[in-house]
Amino acid sequence: MVELEEKKRAIVSFVQGRGEDFSAVAEELYRHPEPGLYEVASSALLAAFLEREGFAVERGCAGLATAFRACWGSDGPVIALIAEMDALPQLGHACGHNIIAAAALGAATALRHLLPEDAGRIVVLGTPAEELGIGKVEMIRQGFFDDVEFAMMVHPSSKRQVIKGFLGLARIRFTFIGKAAHAGAYPEEGVNALDGVIQTFTGINALRQQLRQDVRVHGIITEGGSAPNIIPGRAACYFYVRAADLDMLEKVKARVVACAEGAATASGCRLEVEVDPRQLAPMKINRAFSALYSAQLSLLGLPEVLAPADQNKGSSDIGNVSQLVPTIHPHVPIGEGVRIHSEEFARATISPEGKAAVVEGATALALTALELIAVPEQREAVRLDFRS
Repeated sequence: MVELEEKKRAIVSFVQGRGEDFSAVAEELYRHPEPGLYEVASSALLAAFLEREGFAVERGCAGLATAFRACWGSDGPVIALIAEMDALPQLGHACGHNIIAAAALGAATALRHLLPEDAGRIVVLGTPAEELGIGKVEMIRQGFFDDVEFAMMVHPSSKRQVIKGFLGLARIRFTFIGKAAHAGAYPEEGVNALDGVIQTFTGINALRQQLRQDVRVHGIITEGGSAPNIIPGRAACYFYVRAADLDMLEKVKARVVACAEGAATASGCRLEVEVDPRQLAPMKINRAFSALYSAQLSLLGLPEVLAPADQNKGSSDIGNVSQLVPTIHPHVPIGEGVRIHSEEFARATISPEGKAAVVEGATALALTALELIAVPEQREAVRLDFRS
């Protein structure tokens, strides 16, 4: 136990001493933001950094040009540190993936320099296109998480919070095929595809009265016609369906499709349904793993905000990882009241608070990984929670 405490102090000192290096990575990503699947320079920056620190890097993983896997260690538990890297169109790093990546690099580097090679296997997974729900889903599908025993990442936020849930997400596109006609001269010859779209929205709005509180259904019209005097022969809409568990997600998804099918019948249109196969899973909360991370925050003297985990939930492909292996996704603070997906949030990632968040995330992740490696009872507690 004395040796473990000494190593913890060494990790804190190491990350603080290299903090400028790690926050410089976050700033470089901020200065050159790249959207999902186009993170060419971002991925190269992260991979090269890890290679210089002694990691073996495999690029172009899972058929994704910007995905990578960086490995170090010869034996022991396999711990994955997840580095997201994609930015938002127009807004840049308004979701803070630059901080996520920098913290993962910082934690991995600390463990690489302070642990013997046979203590544990540290894997940094560069997962592109989180905003598109692609990177982790494809890397899971092609086996890049098969040998991972524990997965970790941090996410910037307006507050420090260890447990944060995510909703599962299904994405559905509906295309209605009718018959175009002159709306003034020959309306009786037309079949209005836009009517199918509008009735789909009406049906879903009526459905909401019977939906559980955690369910969300929201959509947009992506194609609605070209001119008011032409009855649209083709119209389309795009919906997201979210729920806190997979069973409910499937049930609601089926009812949303039924709304569109009914609208097609009522409007006389032919309906085409396209369900995105990359469905996002809800976050499987692991309280033992979260408690271990919380203990590191206490060690660092950083108070956690005990906010409800089920408020203000979005969706992320980290949920798919959490269904496969024990996973945590705690939040590090970059500014009180700063709202995600805003220009203000992007600027906050390179503020003094943003730089402090990189150091906090890297330190807490490294300390958590260290304790998992050093204390078999902690590993078993986390696994037991995952199996329950």
